[in-house]
Amino acid sequence: MERGRLFQRRRNCRFCHENALIDFKDAGLLRTFLTERGRIIPRRISGNCMRHQRELTIAIKRARTIAMLTFAEER
Repeated sequence: MERGRLFQRRRNCRFCHENALIDFKDAGLLRTFLTERGRIIPRRISGNCMRHQRELTIAIKRARTIAMLTFAEER
């Protein structure tokens, strides 16, 4: 049996597709891009384009600074 490469379907950027805005005050949206431990999900997993992943990262960091999101979850 030959072992070929596994090809996954290319994810489309959610923000490009829906023309949605990234706002640091929208904690519900930002939480979908965090793991259960509070880390930011990388671009290759979330499927965001580079531009929107950068905007998302900045928005998450701003929301953490004004205490809308936690920096890390407690164990």
